[in-house]
Amino acid sequence: MKVISANKIKNIVAELCIQANLALREDVFRQLKRAYLVEKNKTAKDVLGAIIKNAQIARKEKLAICQDTGLPCVFVEIGQNLKVSGDIRQAINQGVVLGYKKAYLRNSVIIDPIKREKSGYAPAVIHFDIVRGEKIKLTVFPKGFGCENKTQLKMFKPTAGINEIKKFIIEAVKAVGPDACPPYVIGIGIGGTADYACLLAKKALLRKIRNPKSEIRNKSKMQNSKNYKLENELYSEINKLNIGPMGLGGRNTALAINIETYPTHIAGLPVAINLSCHALRSASKTI
Repeated sequence: MKVISANKIKNIVAELCIQANLALREDVFRQLKRAYLVEKNKTAKDVLGAIIKNAQIARKEKLAICQDTGLPCVFVEIGQNLKVSGDIRQAINQGVVLGYKKAYLRNSVIIDPIKREKSGYAPAVIHFDIVRGEKIKLTVFPKGFGCENKTQLKMFKPTAGINEIKKFIIEAVKAVGPDACPPYVIGIGIGGTADYACLLAKKALLRKIRNPKSEIRNKSKMQNSKNYKLENELYSEINKLNIGPMGLGGRNTALAINIETYPTHIAGLPVAINLSCHALRSASKTI
């Protein structure tokens, strides 16, 4: 059985906190540049240019992409044949504190959510998945709350059709408008229980984003052809809303739509929406 020390996990989490906050994900950066090239609205194009330049400066100068360095969410995929010597949860939280302090990132965590008295860097929100093998994959996802506050959940009747689901998602984005710093990456979770649908929506944001308009539609390469079709339809409809970059109009309201599904109960159909602003930040490492 492979053994890894909690101290090593702490140091990796610290590195990932810094990487996620300072270096925009390559897939997101590519999609921003694509959006810039196709945008016809001059104001929107200027805004996209500023967003791209901001990401470039942040990476080069080792500065935070956004002043809201988020509530750190850590996703752990741990192999069933791997042993951690030490307290893994404690190690993750120590790593968050170490990374955020080292990079001079904002401490945005309110320890008591009701009294609102004490702030800090941790604890993180940690999700564990047990998988096969003897490796561990750590993903740090700093979630800003300008977009997290726009999360929505609707418990549909099981008889609801796809058009009702699409209308809910499109109307939700329309209602948010410019408030969460578009262009958005939109994570959608369908199925499971209410809490699991919300988790699926957040996990959807960790998936690499793609440009549906430029890909060859090779069904053998699709993870889920039904999701692929729905993602494309929503991408097209949402980008007709003319909200545009930072709400100033244009054809780029959504950079991508990512959908994750899971089996659910015969009496229910949960649908959750989790938005990310244009600065969708995460970093992963497998050891």
